[in-house]
Amino acid sequence: MGNFELNSYFTLIIASMVLLIGNFMTKKISFLKKFNIPIPVAGGLLVAFLLTVLHYTSNVSITIDTSLQEGLMLMFFASIGLGADFSRLKEGGKPFLVLTIVVAVFILLQDLVGVSIASLLGVDPRLGLVAGSITLTGGHGTAAGWGTTLENLGVSGATTLGIACATFGLVLGGLIGGGLAERLIKTKKLIPLKKDHLSNDGKEANTVDTTFEHPETPRLITVNSTLEAITMFAICIGFAFLMSQFMIKNYPDFFIKIPNFVWALGCGVIVRNILSHLFKVDVFDRCIDVIGNVSLSLFLAMALVSLKLWELIDLAIPILIILGAQTLLMITYAYFVTFRALGKDYDAAVIAAGHCGFGMGATPTAVANMQAITSKYMNSHKAFLIVPLVGAFFVDLINASVISSFVSFLSR
Repeated sequence: MGNFELNSYFTLIIASMVLLIGNFMTKKISFLKKFNIPIPVAGGLLVAFLLTVLHYTSNVSITIDTSLQEGLMLMFFASIGLGADFSRLKEGGKPFLVLTIVVAVFILLQDLVGVSIASLLGVDPRLGLVAGSITLTGGHGTAAGWGTTLENLGVSGATTLGIACATFGLVLGGLIGGGLAERLIKTKKLIPLKKDHLSNDGKEANTVDTTFEHPETPRLITVNSTLEAITMFAICIGFAFLMSQFMIKNYPDFFIKIPNFVWALGCGVIVRNILSHLFKVDVFDRCIDVIGNVSLSLFLAMALVSLKLWELIDLAIPILIILGAQTLLMITYAYFVTFRALGKDYDAAVIAAGHCGFGMGATPTAVANMQAITSKYMNSHKAFLIVPLVGAFFVDLINASVISSFVSFLSR
């Protein structure tokens, strides 16, 4: 009975074990695999539940050393920036720009709905952001990053609540996307009359990067590529630290409070595009992606081990009401806005399914939604080109700006 404190070494060991447990669970439990529940979330929630049972039965709690978490979080957000190659804007063309605008408006609506309902229910309106774009459009990484920031601003349980909301969004995003596209295809009679996704010789047209359609394709990661990637990460983290200190010292009352990880993300964008377009460096995206995802996985595992689920009981009903409203908003917006803005055709229906995926969960959910439709009907290269571009890269840049503005306004 009592509290057990783990130092950074044991925290890392526990986090690694959580990931191994989660990996085993996602391979063996079909529900977790079907809805793309992340490995650290699967393993972490199980451990959090067991720790909650231990708390109630033996009054035992575990406190972990959080010294490694900020660095891991900064590396994840730096990886998003380092993956944002602006030359891909040309590939997406006008549909990319249209979808980006559609998504930006939706993010604003998502946060307005969350903040408004939270205020009406008498809870901290910043919790409405947690049940808004922070977790639903942002996903687990953004939930963890902003959760820490909000807790420093006095919002108790923001990280714990964020992980729960992000998991809810992953499941719901996977549930509603396919059904919505199916309804659009049938009611609007969108099934194509010809297989325009085939080339003249009847073979699959190779007109789009299939990274997201075939994510398991192996690519060799070398020592040199890893060292180059780590150097870029170090630059981003150092820049985030320097800018944070600069802002605190020189502009303590600046109207927008910019968290460290937003600086890391922004620096990543700058570094990536300078290297790619000014110095013609061939940046190895897969190496950056691996390092970023490992950092996120360890961060989430540590965050979930420290969850105190019993602290969320009083917020359960208000948050469920907000999440229910957010689900209705996503369905309505994708059906009436995303679909129409993207052309009201088959591709637009597939894109709407993808928007449900990353608007409520994450890009892998968006891709899974689209794959469910294209495997039944036909391919949509347009959807598989622009949805990952928006959902995996540029949506985070927009979301960070919107959230920063809301947090700064609501924290005055």
